[in-house]
Amino acid sequence: MTIRVLIADDQALVRGGFRSILEGRDDIEVVGEAADGAEAVDGALSLLPDVVLMDIRMPRMDGIEATRRLLRDGRCPARVLILTTFDEEEYVYQALRAGASGFLLKSAPPRELAGAVRTVAAGEALLAPEITRRMIEEYVRRPRPTAVRPAGLERLTPRELEVLGLIARGRSNAEIGADLFLSEPTVKTHVTRILAKLALRDRVQAVVFAYECGLVRPGH
Repeated sequence: MTIRVLIADDQALVRGGFRSILEGRDDIEVVGEAADGAEAVDGALSLLPDVVLMDIRMPRMDGIEATRRLLRDGRCPARVLILTTFDEEEYVYQALRAGASGFLLKSAPPRELAGAVRTVAAGEALLAPEITRRMIEEYVRRPRPTAVRPAGLERLTPRELEVLGLIARGRSNAEIGADLFLSEPTVKTHVTRILAKLALRDRVQAVVFAYECGLVRPGH
């Protein structure tokens, strides 16, 4: 199955570079480009790609607002992979809250780009390398308005709460299974039920949810 990709970045050279890298893979097809967030939304709704590579800083509409509009009401099945730099951690966190499935540093080696696209297209969260989790945690640890404990959390079983906590710590299904002495299929079932009960799109939103409701604290 070919993964259809839309590239959104305000720099033509960057778009061309990403296109060149991705089009060299047999299982990936670049179906369109966008120079700003508004074009990204229009293009994605028209072309219905599997993955949108979304830059954060773009004219007219930035990548955060574009992600929010694109994923609102499930109008587009695309998953959004945010392209970022080290100095954009606050924007990254906002983008994840908007529904992005993960992010990749623009400084990452070219070989990682195709792998990131495949990971996100498969429905997995992209929170690696390790520095990405630290960037999220650094933003989350800053003082924020006190929020009421989400009602949805009460619908989770004790085991599901354990699994959610481990998801938030960046554990894979295999690692969660090893920690809790569960088979990987059983872990997958728990993850599916957690996302359904909390009405979350994917594991990335589960991570954000766990931090924001206080189930997990940065550094613990």
